[in-house]
Amino acid sequence: MNAAVYIYSMDKKEIEKFLNKFFEEAIVVTSNEWSKKYLNPIEMADIIGVYIDNKDNFRINMWICIDEGFLINIRDGNANQIIKYLYERFPY
Repeated sequence: MNAAVYIYSMDKKEIEKFLNKFFEEAIVVTSNEWSKKYLNPIEMADIIGVYIDNKDNFRINMWICIDEGFLINIRDGNANQIIKYLYERFPY
């Protein structure tokens, strides 16, 4: 099972603006959702941190999946704990 990040918005341009600030290459979003799978779940920590630091600038929501069928909504109150958990659970 690959870990995954899911970003949702009512406006696909909001997702695109956020992703183009995060990634170095241009990202084109064609729907109101975007996802990326990660072989190493620790790699999700970067995009979670960027999301929390910039969430007031974008109308987007982020969810992650590290266990099949279980989604976690990323919020101000849980982001740091989730990042710590990723490093504890997947220490490679």
